[in-house]
Amino acid sequence: MKGWKWLYPGLGVKRWILLMAASFFFFSVGLAILTEFSLATFIEDNILGFILPLTGNLVFLIKLLIALIFFILSVIGINLALKSASKWYQRNTADFSRQGAVEQLYKKKQLEKGPKIVALGGGTGLSNLLRGLKHFTSNITAIVTVADDGGSSGKLRDELGTLPPGDIRNCLVALADAEPLMMELFQYRFSSKGHLVGHSFGNLFIAALAAVLGDFEEAVKESSKILAISGQVLPATNQDVRLGAIYADKSVRLGESVIAEEAKKIERVFLKPAKCQPTNEALKSVSEADIIIIGPGSLYTSIIPNLLVEGIAEAIKESKALKFYVCNVMTQPGETSGYTVNDHVRAIIDHSVEGLFDYVVVNREESTAGLIKKYEAEGAFPVKVDRQQVVKNGIRVIEADLLSAEGFIRHDPIELARTIFHTATGW
Repeated sequence: MKGWKWLYPGLGVKRWILLMAASFFFFSVGLAILTEFSLATFIEDNILGFILPLTGNLVFLIKLLIALIFFILSVIGINLALKSASKWYQRNTADFSRQGAVEQLYKKKQLEKGPKIVALGGGTGLSNLLRGLKHFTSNITAIVTVADDGGSSGKLRDELGTLPPGDIRNCLVALADAEPLMMELFQYRFSSKGHLVGHSFGNLFIAALAAVLGDFEEAVKESSKILAISGQVLPATNQDVRLGAIYADKSVRLGESVIAEEAKKIERVFLKPAKCQPTNEALKSVSEADIIIIGPGSLYTSIIPNLLVEGIAEAIKESKALKFYVCNVMTQPGETSGYTVNDHVRAIIDHSVEGLFDYVVVNREESTAGLIKKYEAEGAFPVKVDRQQVVKNGIRVIEADLLSAEGFIRHDPIELARTIFHTATGW
């Protein structure tokens, strides 16, 4: 019975079956004409007899010619069907295991029909969201901040002058459909002593590829092919930008990795240079999106930097997509200490434009007392949901049980994606 699964709608198999059937029909017609079957008599009486009332050898030659035409059409059709079906199978099942290939192919085709989603952010929040989204659609574009200047990314940025690859690497791996070993390789971090300590292989690979190709964005595209990702990952800008912060006491600090170290209330963040241009593909993806998701992630160092790139916030507002902001579950020490959901919302609006999103997705599930106590010891507390204040901004609040069961207080990627899809599509 498994053979019938190849007739599932959307797989693209039935067209080759129909072509093969038509080809055999043509072959049968040709054979019938030559062997004087009733079909041949019908053709002779109603077609040949009407057009050319001929007898003898000439009629036979005409019948032979028509039969040959049908034979040729059948051979061409069968050959085309076999070759095309073979190429289609190899192209669509190259990454599948032999067991359950039809089910995997059906799922792939269904994902290709999913809505176009653009997700903006950086850090672990964005990559965690992408792990959930890829189970609902393969039409995903991740737009990633390139203001990171710490760790391996910061070293490569300073030494090679390349854009920081760390957040982009995490998003590529999150969307990857490659062999587990390849994904593990991209995330491998060198721990031995020497110049490589602290670097991840994926960061080095992307940086090297950018040097070879002479273009960071092209390097990301080629890395995407290697990891066979669902969708695409784009830098918010191709320009070398730095993130700075102005605090409530009017002091200024430059550098994404050190902004939270001051442990002072952030009044505003900015990019240097301020007039940085977005990538064309990022703007195109936003304009064509069905759903746009901002967050989750560090408010001032992962989310807002994307919105400071010229034209991105305006493009999001003008887009006809449904727009969501996913608020963090916990406050972040030194960055959003004491922030409510509305404080997060207002910070984004104050750095961009009013009317940037339609919904705010918040968690309503309580974590275990032990985990909460552990986070509170580090200065992180559950974000308070002040629904009435959020609604005053013209934004609807979606509350759901969204916590992961992995021993951390963070979003469960599948539940978060399912909540967004249910709201946007009714699925």
